[in-house]
Amino acid sequence: MKYYFAPLEGITGYIYRNAYEKFFGGIDKYFTPFIVPTSSKSLTSRELKDVLPENNKVTFLVPQILTNDANKFIFTTEKLMNLGYSEVNLNLGCPSGTVVSKGRGAGFLKKRQELDEFLEKIFSKSPAKISIKTRIGKDSPDEFYELIKIFNKYPLEELIIHPRIQTDFYNNKPNMKVFKDALELSKSTVCYNGDIFQSNDYIKLIEEFSNLGVVMLGRGIISNPNIIKKINSNNVLEKEVLKKFHDAIYEEYQDILSGEKNVLFKMKEIWFYMIHLFKDSDKFAKKIRKANRLRDYEAIISALFGEFDLI
Repeated sequence: MKYYFAPLEGITGYIYRNAYEKFFGGIDKYFTPFIVPTSSKSLTSRELKDVLPENNKVTFLVPQILTNDANKFIFTTEKLMNLGYSEVNLNLGCPSGTVVSKGRGAGFLKKRQELDEFLEKIFSKSPAKISIKTRIGKDSPDEFYELIKIFNKYPLEELIIHPRIQTDFYNNKPNMKVFKDALELSKSTVCYNGDIFQSNDYIKLIEEFSNLGVVMLGRGIISNPNIIKKINSNNVLEKEVLKKFHDAIYEEYQDILSGEKNVLFKMKEIWFYMIHLFKDSDKFAKKIRKANRLRDYEAIISALFGEFDLI
C-alpha cells in the first residue's frame, strides 16, 4: 500500500511536513496546500517558500494547483518544473464557497465542457506529469459518471477521489458505491481519500476494496500523526515522541514568523485536531484557544503533557 499526505491549507506547509517526516514518516507522496496562479505569472513569497527544494526534507513532494485557467496552470507548472518538480496536482476537490463561486476546485466540476477543454489544453502543452484530486460532483453523485468519461480521455498520473460532492463539504458519509464504480471505470490509477481517522477505518476500507493500492490521509494524520505506524505495525504512539514533534514545529514557527499571535494561530490550528489524542482534554482545549502569549501557551502545553495520558 502507498500512503499519500493530503494538503490542508494553513497547516501542512513545509514546517509541518518536515517535522512529520522526521518523527513519523511512512509517506510516499506529500502534496502542498494549493497554489493559486495569478496574472503576475509568479508565485507569492509564501507559495515559493513552501515549494523551494531547500525548505523541504520529505520523500516526494507534489505541488497542488488551484485554477480554471489553462494558461495560468501551464505557466505555474513551468515555474515549478524550473525548481525541479516533475509532477503537479490539479485541485478539483476544494469545497470552499469562495473557491467554488469562482468556478475553481469542486466548482469546476459543474462546468464539464469547460473542464474538458481545460484538460485538453494542459495535457497537450504541459510536459509535467499531472494528477487530479477530485470530488465526485458538485451537486449530485450522478455527475461522476460524466466526469469519469472526461478524465479517461487524458493520461492522468493518477486520480485521487474524495467520494463526496461539493455540497457535502465534510458532512455525510463518503459515497462508497460511486467509489467502487470509479475503481472499475477509471483508466488511471485510483487513490482513495476521505475519513480515515483510525486504523479500523483503513481496515474496513481494504476489506471492501482489496485491489486498492493507494490511500490519501489528511485530517486523519493531523488528528493522529501516528496513524500510519498504527496501521502498518500496530505501533503505539508515545507521548515523548508527540512532544518532540510538537516542539520541532513550534520552534520552527518562532524562527520564521513575526509576532506571538502569528505563532499561536498556527499552533492552535494544529491543536484543533490533535487535542483529542489526550484523555479528558476539553479543559486544555479551551485554555489553548484562549492563550494570547507564548509563555502562557508553553505553560499549558507543559501541563498537558505532564498531567494527561494519551488515549
